[in-house]
Amino acid sequence: MEPKRMHKERRGVVLSNKMQKTVIVSIERTVLHAKYKKYLKRRTKVKAHDEKSECRIGDRVIIVETRPLSRDKRWRVAKIVERAVADPTTASDAALTA
Repeated sequence: MEPKRMHKERRGVVLSNKMQKTVIVSIERTVLHAKYKKYLKRRTKVKAHDEKSECRIGDRVIIVETRPLSRDKRWRVAKIVERAVADPTTASDAALTA
């Protein structure tokens, strides 16, 4: 029996949850500039599979690499680390318009 493969694991923030069972996650990393030796922020947006559609915009999540699930979906949400804080000003505005 061969050992289980280690899968890549990344932390990110959910940017969009408009699709069914799919979220767009932004992964931020720092890269050292070759010439100026300054650290730069780089962002990557990936699509991740969210089976129960429980992620909301602004949630911090851990995503894990998986087999190709669609044309451009290669990750799945493993865990929701931190829920997005609901902004009280937008919540009160929504209550007034309803």
